[in-house]
Amino acid sequence: MDMNQYLSMFIDESNDHLQSLNEKMLELEQSPEDLSIVQVIFRSAHTLKGMAATMGFEDLASLTHKMENVLDLVRNEKMKMKESIFDVLFQSLDALESMVQDIMAGGEGKLDVSHIVSSLLAIEKGEENSPSEVKAPHVSGTDTASSMPLLDEFQSSVLLQSIHDGAGVMFIQVSISRTSQLKSVRAYMVFDLLERSGDIIKTEPSVQQIEQDQFEYEFSLYYITQMQSEELKKAILNISEIEEVNVTPLTEEMLGLGSKEAAAATEVMEKSEATQETDTNSTMIENTEAVPGDAKEKTVRAASKTNTAAAASKTIRVDIERLDVLMNLFSELLIDRSRLEQLSNELEHTDLIETVAHMSRVSSDLQNIVLKLRMVPVDTVFNRFPRMIRDLAKSLNKKVDLVITGADTELDRTVIDEIGDPLVHLLRNAVDHGVESISTRVESGKSETGTIQLRAFHSGNHVFIEIEDDGAGIYRDKLLKIAISRGVVTEAESAEMTDQQVFQLLFAPGFSTAETISDISGRGVGLDVVKAKITSLGGNVTIHSVPGKGTNFSVQLPLTLSIISAMLIKLGSEKYAIPLSSIVETGIVKKEKIRMVHGTKMISFREALVPFVSLAEFFNVEDYSDEVEDEIEIVVIRKGDQLAALAIDDFIGQNEIVIKTLGKYLPNIQGISGATILGDGQVALIIDPNGLIK
Repeated sequence: MDMNQYLSMFIDESNDHLQSLNEKMLELEQSPEDLSIVQVIFRSAHTLKGMAATMGFEDLASLTHKMENVLDLVRNEKMKMKESIFDVLFQSLDALESMVQDIMAGGEGKLDVSHIVSSLLAIEKGEENSPSEVKAPHVSGTDTASSMPLLDEFQSSVLLQSIHDGAGVMFIQVSISRTSQLKSVRAYMVFDLLERSGDIIKTEPSVQQIEQDQFEYEFSLYYITQMQSEELKKAILNISEIEEVNVTPLTEEMLGLGSKEAAAATEVMEKSEATQETDTNSTMIENTEAVPGDAKEKTVRAASKTNTAAAASKTIRVDIERLDVLMNLFSELLIDRSRLEQLSNELEHTDLIETVAHMSRVSSDLQNIVLKLRMVPVDTVFNRFPRMIRDLAKSLNKKVDLVITGADTELDRTVIDEIGDPLVHLLRNAVDHGVESISTRVESGKSETGTIQLRAFHSGNHVFIEIEDDGAGIYRDKLLKIAISRGVVTEAESAEMTDQQVFQLLFAPGFSTAETISDISGRGVGLDVVKAKITSLGGNVTIHSVPGKGTNFSVQLPLTLSIISAMLIKLGSEKYAIPLSSIVETGIVKKEKIRMVHGTKMISFREALVPFVSLAEFFNVEDYSDEVEDEIEIVVIRKGDQLAALAIDDFIGQNEIVIKTLGKYLPNIQGISGATILGDGQVALIIDPNGLIK
């Protein structure tokens, strides 16, 4: 039977189950004695196994079945959950996720998971805690054998089985440039590259030591992959500041195992594969035998939980590309609506005016619905963070609780797609450099478990996402000392800076190369990239910190990037649009109120001096008269805590505009974020307040 018609449903529901499995595993890790959680995990894994078997994805079904065997022992109280079991089950979930991703990309969900299967089998037999060290493999013809890390019996068996299955087993040595000031980051980039195409079995030094920068400029690892050694070497050397790479393919003989041991291992694996095949076949029967006739091919529909059946009947899954098409079509309709409104006012025809007014009301309602269709809960981004925090805290030997609030807050899909990476970086920053080590926290009278708050909430036309830790906080003097030594600011400038301005130095590009040993060590690494991404989305990020108490990063984002409210203005014969979300106030200023301060025009606004900028001069408008009138109309704009007053010719009015990009043929123009088409067919450039103030 043709299963392609159910593939989309299978992928969606598999992702739902994997997310649920990750969340429940994290819950179980906090309460390992709670068998009710184990029951939920078991049922979800069982459902996923049945779906995969029915769809014919045998590798996925087989691995899930091995997980199910371990969970069955736990739920029947024949085994207790412990750290080593959690680690293997989380590795299994990662592998299952990779398989589903492969299926989404058009593959067959194939992945070499022999080492994970071996681990699960060892747990099932109660053998995972009895590894014995064996000699490191001897690699003839190299001078690295003496420095190769020792392998235990389990690791050796994994490498041997991978060779038996036809996979490549490599010993890789990497040297980082001695001039690198971010060697742990370069090592992380190597690991990230390797994990996309294979599995790392053992590293020397350990991953934890590397992440904590406790290593020299070299590290080595055992690696299982299908890539060729030369291809692998070239890929690693493409990473910045990697000086030298040695890749040595290993064989059974190099692993120091004779034919007898190899034959024994082969026999065990063949028995294991035979068992998997039998179990998988029985799984398929188990999941279909109660379904009569043609209804068997709809078995996958039963994968959703019973208690969500009512909710599922009220929702449908829509391809995001269709929503994009709908948004583009509505954008064109909005432009035509503006054109009709202008024509009806010019013609002054009563019936036409009434009809257009009604159409405007209907299209406004339609606009709200279209925008809501594109709104996605931030939970779709937040739900991957608990697992990430768990893994990172474990690798750093810290205890961290992640508390999420406001996960149902909604944002436009385009914003959701872009905000994930900056949030990942800020959260890693909070765990790595915000929350102190266990010993430091205890010495300072804090609980040994640090807390990171991840909050999302609406405020006006914006969404705020806050990441707050109860860690060491930021010390102003130490931060300024680093910034001055790096040439980011001068001593004279630092003396006049507010705390907020000092904290903003963390986002300075020059600060990201700082090599320090202070409490704020590493906080600046990559934060300039975070700031740039958030700013490009029309948002901004602010920092609040109390030394010794913790730090709060607050990210402000627009609700949507497609249709915005804007103030239309005139400069000579040209028209421009300024986003209303950036406007603080409009008004009129007298000519004599303009002052020169250190060569810059300034005006007094609400008991403060703000820069005064003539937009016509800034954009070099040709038919603009430079004769300054007695009174000048201004628009006061805001970027974070900074203000500026823009001088304009005239106001046209407020309008809903559709943002269009300038295209790849135009370079990035300072002060311009895009363009829109007005009701009369003219193009108006959209002013970027962030770019102007910058």
